[in-house]
Amino acid sequence: MLLEKNKIDTLNDSLYSGHRKRFDFIAAEVNNIDAVIKKLSDFQVAIPSWALGTGGTRFGRFPGRGGEPRSLEEKIEDVGLLHALNRSSGAISLHIPWDIPGNAKAIKELAAQHGLRFDAMNSNTFQDQKDQQHSYKFGSMQHVDKAVRKQAVEHNIEVIKYGKELGSESLTVWLADGSCFPGQLNFRGAFQHTLESLQEVYDALPDNWKLFVEYKAFEPNFYSTTVGDWGQSLLYANKLGPKAYTLVDLGHHLPNANIEQIVSLLLMEGKLAGFHFNDSKYGDDDLTVGSINPYQLFLIFKELVEGMDARNMNHASDLGWMIDASHNVKDPLEDLLQSVEAIMIAYAQALLVDESGLKAAQASNDVVKAQEILQQAYRTDVRPLVAEARLRAGGALDPLQLYRSLDVRGALVKERGENTVATGL
Repeated sequence: MLLEKNKIDTLNDSLYSGHRKRFDFIAAEVNNIDAVIKKLSDFQVAIPSWALGTGGTRFGRFPGRGGEPRSLEEKIEDVGLLHALNRSSGAISLHIPWDIPGNAKAIKELAAQHGLRFDAMNSNTFQDQKDQQHSYKFGSMQHVDKAVRKQAVEHNIEVIKYGKELGSESLTVWLADGSCFPGQLNFRGAFQHTLESLQEVYDALPDNWKLFVEYKAFEPNFYSTTVGDWGQSLLYANKLGPKAYTLVDLGHHLPNANIEQIVSLLLMEGKLAGFHFNDSKYGDDDLTVGSINPYQLFLIFKELVEGMDARNMNHASDLGWMIDASHNVKDPLEDLLQSVEAIMIAYAQALLVDESGLKAAQASNDVVKAQEILQQAYRTDVRPLVAEARLRAGGALDPLQLYRSLDVRGALVKERGENTVATGL
C-alpha cells in the first residue's frame, strides 16, 4: 500500500506545537544543531527482506495477524512504507534464495519508486533447498567433500550476479559450519577448506564490491563454529584481501562480551564491515534493537562516531547498517519502526558526546569525569532531534502512532489476506 503524504502532514500538524517546544529546549543546548540534524537525516538503516514476516524459533512459528508480503515486490512495498514513515529506512537487503528477483530491471525500478536502494546481498548455505544436489548437514564451505564446497561457492557467486543486476555492492556470508561433538572434524582442516572456498567467492567479486564475513559463537552447532568470533572472522578477512571485512551481529556474542571494544579495534584496523542490529538477553535472541540494553547500543555508537571521525569516514555510507531481528510476537513492521528509532536515538546520543572533554578526562585518569561525560549524552532526551530530522526529510513526527492510527496492518490484511506467510519463512 502507498501512504499518502497528506496523512503524514495531518498527523504532523496535530503534533507540531508540542514537538517544537521539546526541540527548541534541547536545541539550545546542542552545538552545531543543523550539522547534527543533517547527519541524522542522512543516516539510513537497511531493512532485511526476511524481517517483514512474523518470526519463529526452532520450536515453531506462531502466525501473526496476517497481511504478510507474499512476494519480493510486496516486501519492497513494505520497506517503502517504513521509509515513508521514518525516512531512515532507505535500503533493503535481500536473502537468496528466499527472494530471487525474477525480473531484476523491474524490481530495481520498483525499489527506486519507493526511494530504496539495495544493500548487502545475503547467501544461504545453512539450509538444504528443494532439489539441491548435496546436503549441508555437515557444513558447506568447510565440508570434507569438495563437491559440497563447490556447490556452496557457486551459490555465492550466483548471489553476486543477482546483486550486480540490482546495484548492490556487497555480499554477506554467514556460515552455520561447525561441529556438535569433539572429534567430529579437524579444526585446521575446516578452517583451510573454508578459506579456500571464501577465496573463490572473493575472486568473483566486482572491483567495487566488499565481502562481509559474519561470525557467530554458537548455533546450530554447539561444540565449535568455523567462523566463531571476531578474531576468526578478522583472520579470514586479512587472508582474503582488502575487499574483505568483518561483519558484527550484536547477538552473535557470548554473554557480557565487550562489543564496543571489538568495534573500536576493527574500526582502527580498517576491517569493520558494518552491523546487523538486534538485542539479546541470553544469547542470539534477535530481539528488538535497544529493547534490552540501550546503554550498550549507545556505547557502541560512541565508539563508531569517534572511530569514524578519526578516519575521516562518512557516517552514512562508509559502513553497512542493517537490522537483523526476529520479532516472534510483534507486528513485524511495528518492530522494525521501533528498531530503527532505537538506532537513531543511540546515534544521536553519540553525536552529543563531548569528545574533547572525554579525551582530557582520559588523559588525566579522571574516571568519574569520563563517566559523567558519557552519561550526560546518554541521559539526554534526543527524541526531539530524531523527530526533527524526520520532519525535515518529509517523514512522520511519530511513525508508530501514524501506523496504528491508520490501521496499516488492517489494510494489508484486507489487501493480502489473513493467512499469508512471507517468503523464506
